[in-house]
Amino acid sequence: MVNRLDLLLGVIFMATPMLGLSPCSSDGQIALLRNCNLTQIPWVLHTTERLLLSFNYISMVNATSFPFLEQLLLLELGTQFVPMTIGQEAFRNLPNLRILDLGQNQIEVLSPDAFQGLPHLLELRLFSCGLSSAVLRDGYFRNLSSLARLDLSGNQIHSLHLHSSFQGLNSLQSIDFSFNEIFTLCEDELKPLQGKTLSFFGLKSTSLFSRVSVAWETCRNPFRGMWLEMLDLSSNGWTVDITGNFSYIIQDSQVSSLILKHHIMGSGFGFQNIKDPDQNTFAGLARSSVTFLYLSHGYIFSLNSRVFETLKDLQLLNLASNKINKIADNAFYGLDSLQVLNVSCNLLGELYNSNFYGLPKVAYIDLQKNHIGVIQYQTFRFLKNLHTLDLRDNALKTINFIPSIPTVYLGGNKLADLPHIRFMVNFIQLSENRLENLSDLYFLLGLPQLQFLILNQNRLSSCWEVQAPSENLSLEQLFLSENMLQLAWETGLCWDVFRGLSRLQILYLNSNYLNFLPPGVFSGLVSLRLLSLNANRLTTLSPGSLPANLEILDVSRNQLFSPDPGSFASLSVLDIRHNEFVCQCELSPFIIWLNQTNVTLLGSPTDVYCMYPDSLLGVSLYDISTKDCDEEEASQTLKFCLFLLCTVTLTLILVTTLIATKFRGGCFLCYKTIQRLVLRDKVRSSEPSAYRYDAYFCFSSKDFEWAQNALLKHLDAQYSSHNRLRLCFEERDFIPGENHISNIQAAVWSSRKTVCLVSRQFLKDGWCLEAFRYAQSRGLSDLKSVLIVVVVGSLSQYQLMRHETIRGFLQKQQYLRWPEDLQDVGWFLNKLSGHILKEENGEKRNNTIQLQTLTTIS
Repeated sequence: MVNRLDLLLGVIFMATPMLGLSPCSSDGQIALLRNCNLTQIPWVLHTTERLLLSFNYISMVNATSFPFLEQLLLLELGTQFVPMTIGQEAFRNLPNLRILDLGQNQIEVLSPDAFQGLPHLLELRLFSCGLSSAVLRDGYFRNLSSLARLDLSGNQIHSLHLHSSFQGLNSLQSIDFSFNEIFTLCEDELKPLQGKTLSFFGLKSTSLFSRVSVAWETCRNPFRGMWLEMLDLSSNGWTVDITGNFSYIIQDSQVSSLILKHHIMGSGFGFQNIKDPDQNTFAGLARSSVTFLYLSHGYIFSLNSRVFETLKDLQLLNLASNKINKIADNAFYGLDSLQVLNVSCNLLGELYNSNFYGLPKVAYIDLQKNHIGVIQYQTFRFLKNLHTLDLRDNALKTINFIPSIPTVYLGGNKLADLPHIRFMVNFIQLSENRLENLSDLYFLLGLPQLQFLILNQNRLSSCWEVQAPSENLSLEQLFLSENMLQLAWETGLCWDVFRGLSRLQILYLNSNYLNFLPPGVFSGLVSLRLLSLNANRLTTLSPGSLPANLEILDVSRNQLFSPDPGSFASLSVLDIRHNEFVCQCELSPFIIWLNQTNVTLLGSPTDVYCMYPDSLLGVSLYDISTKDCDEEEASQTLKFCLFLLCTVTLTLILVTTLIATKFRGGCFLCYKTIQRLVLRDKVRSSEPSAYRYDAYFCFSSKDFEWAQNALLKHLDAQYSSHNRLRLCFEERDFIPGENHISNIQAAVWSSRKTVCLVSRQFLKDGWCLEAFRYAQSRGLSDLKSVLIVVVVGSLSQYQLMRHETIRGFLQKQQYLRWPEDLQDVGWFLNKLSGHILKEENGEKRNNTIQLQTLTTIS
């Protein structure tokens, strides 16, 4: 037990990073001398515990090479770039050495006494050193009484005839002969190891028994009298016959874990020339007490009846990455102790009720990455001890077969809806499916014992036929990332989806296209500690919109302009990186809070930067000064400007309304006459424009016929050469097959103005409302009016104000109404054209910082 502890400490020494230690230097305990062009062992301090000398040119190590280093525990001397000679008692001045690494050297001369004088050596690494079988036959490892792990993999060893001194290695636990060429192994070769218990014996990729004919009767059991905790026989090209013969020959030896990965057993898909394992293949292991059996990465096509019948002690069976397409009746018969079954990465298409008979104690079944599309109802229901079922990355379309078990993985299937059947589950993973209706989410949240629910990368976007939310006192973590909750919430429905989740602690809503949070949507989450809103489109966080007890908030990669510091009062950790901060005086409270808060802010200061004005683009908020922002003076100036603006606007509106109402027909005729005589009907200047279209006309597809007859035919140049506007609208100019959001975004940003024809159908069309928000977002970005709203039909102010998206616009800007009198249509179209072609006085790019903007710290 002491040796195992020392070995573990040695491994920890190797894994510990050498923080702060520069190459080719020493701090008294660690000497880091890798790749330092050394040709001989250097002098180091006597306090050194780890000496690392790999990747040098040291060719000779003898008894005088090292100074006396009593405290040295680890010596790394591998991968020298020249052939190496190791002389007699080469390491005698290292009496307390625990780990000696000589791997990947070209050892030309190795003295039989090279390792004498190392009574405390725990691990000896001699992998890939070009050593022959003589290193085993001639007693090189005698007197290493503490040796626990010996690595001789990747050499040129052809025979395992061991020297009698191996019998004295009483601490030996692990020995690795992998990647040698050992064609046979018989009883007389390993006699010095009889009576020992080894934790690992490695014979991987040695071509054992697969290249020569073996007389099994005379060869007999090479592991007789040994107890092997793990025997690795992978990648030896074993067929069913070789495996069957080997299992019989070692029937008296105890092997806890038998590894036969990368075998060639099985007919594979479409071939019949190699047999699948049968009832006799593993029969010889009946008395070997095998508890773990690894048969992965092969060609097994059919699991035959009673193939594992004799393995009564087996607890884990790994059949992953074969070609299994068929499970015969009673294939698992006799596995009374099996707890873990892995049949992942195979070719299963259907599962039947009888497939898993004979597994009374199985707790975990892994069936991921098959092609399973159909599962019979009772397939898993008789497995009373089943705890975890993994069916990820299959082709399932229903979950009727799910039993009441604690943990279920169903991600990466084709589930479009869920049957609302009651079952008991603590953890359920449904990521990467096709769920759209939030009624499925309401159903899952109503499962009484559910603690963890993962619904990432679905299509949750519609809200209809939903039930009232149920109280769930168990759910602790809910993952809803990469869905489309915005489309559901913008209809005004499903705002109560989180009601009743009083125990919820973690909620992920990343990448849901959210541009607002429904009022009170988090009000019932009294236990919520972590909320992630990463990668959405939020522009504001209203006071009171976040749970009162929230501790960790992620609102990075949104479009927050001027966050209210009061929203972050309860937080201990905040991630607000990569937002679109407008660095004007309105942001002053947040900048002051940012420099004074005790909240832990994730990321570096350079990740929190200005997006506007252009003169401060990319400047960190930590480098912005607020001393020039006199809030009181700015407030008075703003009030006066607003009063003046309102007065002038009201006067102009009254005068214009009076004239237009009383003399609108005559005024319009006069205007057109003057325009024709003075301007002589000149076409507007055709100087190059930065925009592809003069206007993007957004309207409901149900209004297309009216919009075409009333507007497009009289304005769009493609309808008539007399028209002077280049218009964009969905039915003609959107790219077929392109993402609809991308089409809308391209239309808004490539047009001088956006004209929204707000009708009753417009207010019901989610895509129209999405385009409306994009136009508003562009107006905020460009700081000028690019959105023209035309109200069509008998929509009242109350009906318009009911929609949150429209209400925000109406509270700040004017809109147009389609004229009720036909004599006003010509005037209206002319006015609309003027609004579209009108150039704004304000420019987006302004190199001088105005009074309202902030200045950087010099």
